[in-house]
Amino acid sequence: MKNIQIIDGALNCTFSLFQATDEEFALLFPEPRQDIQYAEDLAYLPHQERITVALNRLWERPIRKQDVQGIRGTLFYQLERYKAWYREKREDAVDPSAINEAQRRLFGIS
Repeated sequence: MKNIQIIDGALNCTFSLFQATDEEFALLFPEPRQDIQYAEDLAYLPHQERITVALNRLWERPIRKQDVQGIRGTLFYQLERYKAWYREKREDAVDPSAINEAQRRLFGIS
């Protein structure tokens, strides 16, 4: 199972975590090394019926933060403004101006 954090634009966003199977994760994050996805972009992906089923299953598998052994992806809802920083939909390819020096060293970006 791979943990996905859900972040949406609502004022009452809970930053909840849900578990996805490897197959479900691959449907939602189809690009190599992709760990960022925008819900609005899911409509442009192939296999729409499978994506709908995967999302419905995902919502049935919440996991407590204290039980998580890593977060493999972030799914943004109503937050397309972050596309300016995550152009490649990968945390390690974030715009350098959005992170501190230690993070730039970690990700190997300048």
